[in-house]
Amino acid sequence: MTDEKHTSSEEQKQSAEEQAAEKLQSVEENQTEEQEITEGQEQSEGDVQAEGIEEVEQAPEEEAIEEEPIKEEPKPAPNPKRWYSLRVISGKERKIKERIELEIQRSEWGDIITSILVPTEKVYKIRAGKKVISERNILPGYILVEAIPQYFSGEMVQTITGMPNVIHFLGKTNPIPMQQSEANRMLGKVDESQDVGEALIEPFIVGETVKIIDGPFSEFVGDIQEVNEEKKKLKVIVKIFGRGTEVELNFIQVDKQA
Repeated sequence: MTDEKHTSSEEQKQSAEEQAAEKLQSVEENQTEEQEITEGQEQSEGDVQAEGIEEVEQAPEEEAIEEEPIKEEPKPAPNPKRWYSLRVISGKERKIKERIELEIQRSEWGDIITSILVPTEKVYKIRAGKKVISERNILPGYILVEAIPQYFSGEMVQTITGMPNVIHFLGKTNPIPMQQSEANRMLGKVDESQDVGEALIEPFIVGETVKIIDGPFSEFVGDIQEVNEEKKKLKVIVKIFGRGTEVELNFIQVDKQA
């Protein structure tokens, strides 16, 4: 009986030890699995970070894209304009100019016939001590017409030359443009006359007799000794008490003797 109990006790003890050993082994196995999982995660994260770094390092630098300069299309050269000489009846230049300008407006030729010019200069006369300003033609019997040659058609030429008191263009039915130097010279005269101011249409001449009509020597008659066109002044010798005296006067202070 005693041997059986002893044997049973030993078996129970052995069984308890085996169970304890199994539990310990199970715990160790669980710890090992957790460690492996943790290491696996860390390794995975490390690989991802390494791959990211490698991608950054290996990523090629973006090449700067050079924008090609926009090529501007060459602008067409402006159509060269030329001046034409139109012969007309002298004294009718202004009226003809107005008619041509009305026809250009009516027919919408303004882009082709760009200017109509009567070359004139400002002049004046002295009448009764007053300055009378007027305009005088530099080129009597002519009008200058500015147009673009390649578009200056036969219809336009015929319409203009068919107007009253118009004779013809230089070149007649096939107008010939003026030489540029000739046109510049003529236009220069017009510009110069505008800048300088009025010119005396009946200039005073040294030795000419004039009558003083204004100032303290009014009604005296004398002879011109000097003419200053720039200052519009005269030096006149008048006889005062039988003695010749020099007097300086403005143009408008004297009148020409008939």
